[in-house]
Amino acid sequence: MKIAISSEGESLDSMVSEKGGRAPYYLIFENKNLVEVIKNPFAVGGGGAGFSVAYMLADKGVEMIITGQIGENMKNALEEKGISFKQEENKTVQQILNFL
Repeated sequence: MKIAISSEGESLDSMVSEKGGRAPYYLIFENKNLVEVIKNPFAVGGGGAGFSVAYMLADKGVEMIITGQIGENMKNALEEKGISFKQEENKTVQQILNFL
């Protein structure tokens, strides 16, 4: 299963980002192995970040997203794309992986 975790940085020691669509990075894992680090191109800018991130991650084959907060637009886009989501805060990426 491909899982994307929103992150404040590029490493496993980084904190999970509280911002879904505006997270600085998304770390993508397959079977708990890091396969890609994405610097979120939608982290800064106009509206529609959550929607855009959901579509970007769907194009990468992501099946689940773990992030701090998910706005209504991102939630709707994830549901439309069949991507499940879980909200987690105040943990590192590694801590999240340990409980998957």
